[in-house]
Amino acid sequence: MFTGKKVLIGITGSIAAYKIPFLVRLLIKESAEVKIIMTDAAKDFVSPLTLSTLSKNPVLINLFDESSWANHVMLGRWADVMVIAPLSCNTLSKMASGQCDNLLLATYLSATCPVIAAPAMDEDMWHHPTTTGNLNKIAQHGCTVLPVDHGELASGLIGEGRMAEPEAINNYLANFFMNKDQLKGKKAVVTAGPTYEAIDPVRFVGNHSSGKMGYAIAEELAKRGAEVILISGPVSIKPVNKNITLVKITSAKQMLAACMENKDFDIAVMAAAVADYTPVNVHDQKLKKENSELILQLKKTEDILAAFGKVKTAKQFLVGFALETENEKENAQKKLHAKNADMIVLNSLNDQGAGFGDTNQVSIFYKDGTEKKFETKPKSEVAKDIVASIVELITT
Repeated sequence: MFTGKKVLIGITGSIAAYKIPFLVRLLIKESAEVKIIMTDAAKDFVSPLTLSTLSKNPVLINLFDESSWANHVMLGRWADVMVIAPLSCNTLSKMASGQCDNLLLATYLSATCPVIAAPAMDEDMWHHPTTTGNLNKIAQHGCTVLPVDHGELASGLIGEGRMAEPEAINNYLANFFMNKDQLKGKKAVVTAGPTYEAIDPVRFVGNHSSGKMGYAIAEELAKRGAEVILISGPVSIKPVNKNITLVKITSAKQMLAACMENKDFDIAVMAAAVADYTPVNVHDQKLKKENSELILQLKKTEDILAAFGKVKTAKQFLVGFALETENEKENAQKKLHAKNADMIVLNSLNDQGAGFGDTNQVSIFYKDGTEKKFETKPKSEVAKDIVASIVELITT
């Protein structure tokens, strides 16, 4: 299953470290090549000798000793994937803030391969807002975070926070390698973020979109091998995967032009919150606050999803988004057919956790009338559901 695959495992100071020899054994049994990095604290929970014997490679702990230097840059380039398991609360915090005080962190920060983390901590630590924020940060940096399990914890409590079992991590890696080249040779166009429609040189009409959903979809498509053109409005985030080409735009007109330059797509996901209206007149100079009222005359922007729907062929797959506040299902289905899309992703501001934050709750509607509803998840996980649904349709 893993013949020729190179797996780099990073072990941090958590009681769950005792399970990693089982993971190493599973990977070696499937013919993977395994190298291991440990933090100094991890030695208290699992023996480096055991791990080196099972992996058939020396275990690395220090950045340097008296006779040699561990090349963290080459370690991150050697691996096909880096798995940090268990990921302790302490190391998570350091990863989120970019600290680099040991070999594992130095390797993580310089890794060019995908990084997968399996957290392990007590329930109260797991649910602390700081932990949630740090998990969201590393996810935004491109790290995949595996779900924790529910069960007995080291404290004796029963709850969430257990590291995913070695078998589950092994299965995830199997799916990771299977899906890695799933979309190889495909060109995907993704739009993300808001558009800003200028009133004058300093003011604009805009919206609250953060771009997080579109960027997460672009990352997931790229992870599966697609060459992604990410056409983005003004946002504060940046793509991570090297298979993503970022095209920055500001207005709806610019986004439309960038999209039409890439109408030779195989897959297009229109996740941007494009302004529906733009000012008729754009002032060359800043408007002065002279009157008690300012009346803006607005005109409709051209519908980018509809424009793609008009030119797309039967071999192309088009996905639209619908953000609704009322009659959600009816409006989403109407948009699906009116815009000649193949799939519509609906999220409603009436659903808790949906919208402009770090999480989303979506339903997917298909041309044949079927619907898939998903629970509230981090946007990185929602992106996996959306892309998996795309792949399912284009491969059947």
